Amino acid sequence: MNGLELLVLGRTLMKIGGSALPIAGGPSLPASVRSVLVDIAQHPDSSISEITARTGFPQSHVSASIARLIESGDVVSDADPGDRRRTRVKVNPKAAGGMLVITDTPVDEAVADALPDTSALPEVLAALETLSRHLNPSHQQR
Repeated sequence: MNGLELLVLGRTLMKIGGSALPIAGGPSLPASVRSVLVDIAQHPDSSISEITARTGFPQSHVSASIARLIESGDVVSDADPGDRRRTRVKVNPKAAGGMLVITDTPVDEAVADALPDTSALPEVLAALETLSRHLNPSHQQR
């Protein structure tokens, strides 16, 4: 595999991941912003640096996504009472009822849909688990 092939594969994996994400905040949000929203829902009262570490997105993207989500009313922020310099974010409890359904959605179906031959699904899922264990920032923190 060369660098270009890896970039193309990465883009394909991002599309598959985006299709497997819950429709958090509605389908009009880009998958990368939905990813930040899902992380916030799963980890309320997180700081921007904590979200950055878990998602692997650049801090600038996380900050821009949060600003967009605050503007749309999907999340709210406040100062951390223990450290007023730190901002915490959480899903807005007043967000449109039922709009945000967070589940731990497996990627199996999305990966199967992307494969020309689903008999390879177990092998591909195992390979993704291996890659995640070694390269996913949230797994490296453990």
